[in-house]
Amino acid sequence: MNNINADKLKRKIQKSARELGFDVCKITSAQLPHTAKDNLQTFVDKSYHGSMSWIEDTLVRRTNPRKLWQGANSVIMLAMNYGSEINPLEQMESKNSGAISIYARNRDYHDIVKGKLKILAGKLVSWSPCDVKVFVDTAPVMEKPLAYKSGLGWQGKHTNLVSREFGSWLFLGSIFTSANLPVDCEETDHCGNCQACLEICPTKAFPAPYKIDARRCISYLTIENKGPIPPEFRISMGNRIFGCDDCLAICPWNKFAKTASEIKLQSRGDLTNPDIEFLIQFDEQIFRKFFSASPVKRIGRDRFIRNVLIAAGNSGNKGLINLIICHIKDPDSIVRGAAVWAFRMLADDDQVAEQREIFLRHETDCGVRNEWSYHHRVN
Repeated sequence: MNNINADKLKRKIQKSARELGFDVCKITSAQLPHTAKDNLQTFVDKSYHGSMSWIEDTLVRRTNPRKLWQGANSVIMLAMNYGSEINPLEQMESKNSGAISIYARNRDYHDIVKGKLKILAGKLVSWSPCDVKVFVDTAPVMEKPLAYKSGLGWQGKHTNLVSREFGSWLFLGSIFTSANLPVDCEETDHCGNCQACLEICPTKAFPAPYKIDARRCISYLTIENKGPIPPEFRISMGNRIFGCDDCLAICPWNKFAKTASEIKLQSRGDLTNPDIEFLIQFDEQIFRKFFSASPVKRIGRDRFIRNVLIAAGNSGNKGLINLIICHIKDPDSIVRGAAVWAFRMLADDDQVAEQREIFLRHETDCGVRNEWSYHHRVN
């Protein structure tokens, strides 16, 4: 492929990407920035990845695109805006409602982005004799460093990608190809002296600028963490029941952000400030129906109810107590434990005395006993 044909092919790719609904399309080589491997190794060495063992298991492939696929020469980085008209920080004041991260308020972006990537990859193969592979988030691809290297944006102090045009609200996808395509220049860091994203974090998940301890991150705690929410983070969670947008939403570069043009990524009304009293009553069937095609569905009903119970305990709404007590008999021990915590957060001494027999009947239940003991120690 000569340079003229390569330039034309790049233009065709970028034009088609825009027609498919991608907001940005940049190209880089199948090599990571030299700092990416060291940063990830430090992240793993300090156990910042928590229970996400797949990060350590795929370290070699993750830090070298050609170890993931030997045939890769170029990487086409694509981004789709999912910005919302609603400022997620305003939802923190609505304590009787559950806050769901902006990205999860409609269809699962993996399905939407991957479908469009496959179409674009198919077009590329029809234009040029090359091999392709498409990736969206779930594969061991370090998308953010590749996006930075391609000029799509830079990794801010919160470690997430920031774009001068779209702020913090971009879904990423990539097409690895054997074609040798002209590359774009990498972006520069425009964070300056700003530390707003570090200062706003409710659980102090950033040990230093550009470093994150996922074990303290509310997104990790509510989504990836399969066990109980550690007691030291529960009050800080507030009403966040799936993910957290604080460090993204506070970024000054969001003043240039736009609302998502893809209708399947625009926030559903019933997933914006849903009422805790409504959510806390979900059984398995209702949960699966309500969150059909939503990213929330992947954590399962039990983890979701665990999160809702923490939000209920933080709500100050004593009217939720009877609904919370119902979960003391839940089949899942983690749900039962979260229910005890929520009950003790809302109940006065008389109500605790009235319900004492319920808890005593479950004193052999580790999930309940540990929570009950915890409250006796701190209250």
